[in-house]
Amino acid sequence: MRAVVISRHGGPDVLELRELPRPAAPGPGQVRVSVRAAGLNHLDLWVRRGHPGLHVDLPFIPGSDLAGVVESVGEGVTRVRAGQSVVAYPALFCHQCAACLAGRQNHCRSYAILGENTSGGLCDEIVLPERNLFPLPEGLSFVQGAAFPLAWLTSWHMLTRKVVLQPGDWVLIQAAASGTGVAALQIARLFGARVIATAGSDEKCRRLLELGAEHVVDHRSGELRARVKAVTDGRGCTVVLDHLGAETFSLSLGCLAREGRYLTCGGTTGPELHFDVRHLFIKHQRIIGSTMGDVGDFQTLLAHMGPPPAAGAALRGLWPVVHQEFSLSQVSQAHAELESRQVIGKVVVKLEL
Repeated sequence: MRAVVISRHGGPDVLELRELPRPAAPGPGQVRVSVRAAGLNHLDLWVRRGHPGLHVDLPFIPGSDLAGVVESVGEGVTRVRAGQSVVAYPALFCHQCAACLAGRQNHCRSYAILGENTSGGLCDEIVLPERNLFPLPEGLSFVQGAAFPLAWLTSWHMLTRKVVLQPGDWVLIQAAASGTGVAALQIARLFGARVIATAGSDEKCRRLLELGAEHVVDHRSGELRARVKAVTDGRGCTVVLDHLGAETFSLSLGCLAREGRYLTCGGTTGPELHFDVRHLFIKHQRIIGSTMGDVGDFQTLLAHMGPPPAAGAALRGLWPVVHQEFSLSQVSQAHAELESRQVIGKVVVKLEL
């Protein structure tokens, strides 16, 4: 089978397209999937570059998000069948610990994200546990199916489990054109919250308004805090979702209301944060960390996921936003596009048959 592998860490040029042996036939409770599309995340850039604390055996197959067709099933598999179109929950877990048995799989000590902690889906075929696979939502193509799992799952867990949004809440989303940001924008809108989004180009600002943001601030303007105060009558935002880390942390806290909640799922611009703790306790604010989401989150998310609305139609539900698709032989260009910071939504690699 064809597979994209990283044999050494570095730039997009280290990605190689190789012929590898097909995975073994699925064992009990396992399913072999013919991958038709694989979505890219910023995580893929970190894995390719090699980040501190990452330990993978090279050569390594990246890719967390995938959609495809069930090719064959192992003994005891009953939930999916050969020929069925499926999308994958993008992590493995032990299914035996207290966290897993309580339905909190993303708290499992053995939690392994596909394409980061274990081999991923940028290949023709992959064998996964049956419990990881779910029917592709009706109306979605394989490319669209590969464009939402990790990012939308992460944002769903943050905005439905870490906080409880109320209609009319003001939510600030930093870097809202990213996969996680676009997902958060849709989810906040789904629950009746009002969104202030930040972005770094005129085109991104325009698209975010089309996707339902009430206000968009170009982060290059230096006007974010003043705009937030003006829009919210001086109160600030109930929730700030910020996956950038060092570059935006202090500013994000400055936009947070009394009793507000700062949500983070990453530190793209750096992990070291500095702030005046007095503001935190005087204003009764909370800083909340979050990683991925559990299987229940994923099932609920799938129930809300559908095709993009037609031009001019009302914005309802959730849908994948595909920035651009590439062929498997163009994976280096796909990484370069994601790295360009011009992406709105998701970059997806399509595997031709």
